[in-house]
Amino acid sequence: MKGHWTFNRNSTADQVLEGKDLTGKIALVTGANGGIGFETARALAAAGAQVILACRNPELGEQALSRIRLAHPHAKVELALLDLASPASVRACAHGIREREDIPQLDILICNAGSMSMQYLLTEEGIERTVAVCHLGHFLLCRELLDTLLLAPAPRVVVVSSESHKYPFKLDFDNLLVSRKQGAVTAFNAYGQAKLCNALMALELQQRYGAKGLTACAVHPGALVTTGFGNGSWLTQLAFKVASPFTKTPNQGAATSVMCATHDNSEDIAGGYFSHCRPARRSKEAANPAVAKRLWDFSEQHVQQGGAAS
Repeated sequence: MKGHWTFNRNSTADQVLEGKDLTGKIALVTGANGGIGFETARALAAAGAQVILACRNPELGEQALSRIRLAHPHAKVELALLDLASPASVRACAHGIREREDIPQLDILICNAGSMSMQYLLTEEGIERTVAVCHLGHFLLCRELLDTLLLAPAPRVVVVSSESHKYPFKLDFDNLLVSRKQGAVTAFNAYGQAKLCNALMALELQQRYGAKGLTACAVHPGALVTTGFGNGSWLTQLAFKVASPFTKTPNQGAATSVMCATHDNSEDIAGGYFSHCRPARRSKEAANPAVAKRLWDFSEQHVQQGGAAS
């Protein structure tokens, strides 16, 4: 992928946006009450964008708004309640945005929220929670906001994936919605499947809507000091401690997302996979357009059925 890449693994979101004026842009960031989601929303707002923080917890969401306003008194930020594990909540959030006269279009959508539990948890619809939150909720949100995105002159969709997408070598369509049976497959496999879905969704978004002006890509934010992996088993905690010198701060973790959301040349970003603020190599499965299309059709059929596992 061509392009001059100024930033690197140590760059922060603020450094990426230095000198950029995003006044007039409207952005929505999921999972924006903490971690890289918060830093993504804060940095975009500091650069002048109107930012919607889409959060599940209203109390934490309000706290995030207060923190941004304290740091940037002129920031245009607001809260939208969004539980990605609930199709009804996703539809309600999108409907509220579509009906707003003061939101004529959506310029930037950053699908940042994620979930990984060491326990086997199902949503009310019977879907394994990691896949429901990381992929299906974001797929439905993109679907519901697509018309609003396409009203923007140059809309961007950034899907936060992970290098973990490389470890399930194939997407397991037969078991994707339940993802694992308790005690049989690790939480890391469910997370890897979900992150592979993220990379494939971005690829198919670009394929389907690139001709209409939309630019989509997937990003790996890097290993973060705030990740929940350090709260797992003693072996997981030991591995996390060994890797800790190579981790990023949330501000650094947000850098690749905001770079892709605001990069001057959309052709450099379109359909790509990025890490450390530059193009990166994705897995063979994540680059397979046939798998991406199959996942899109699979997800479309699922959400049309109401979101329940079959």
